[in-house]
Amino acid sequence: MLILTCPYCGIAAEETELSPGGEAHLKRFGPGASDAEFESYMFARKNPKGVHCERWRHSYGCGKWFLAARDTLSLEVFGTYPAQTTEPPAAIVEKIMARNPDWKGWK
Repeated sequence: MLILTCPYCGIAAEETELSPGGEAHLKRFGPGASDAEFESYMFARKNPKGVHCERWRHSYGCGKWFLAARDTLSLEVFGTYPAQTTEPPAAIVEKIMARNPDWKGWK
């Protein structure tokens, strides 16, 4: 079972208390974007095998969105952080690199 700690309320919640929101740190395109850019934003997702940054909502708790870095193969969670963060915190990146030195990053 996947257990993520909400960075807002501090509760370690099982996945049944959470709602997945897909890939984190997507580049959003505004007015004037090309059709290809908009299509890429709406439909193209990385879906990697391995370490991935995702959006989650603490649905049956505080209700807030947050981000999590986890390995999709082993379900190992490297950490969670607020949704307003534009990149994973350095401490989480260090944990990921210690276990996966060939990780290409969150971008």
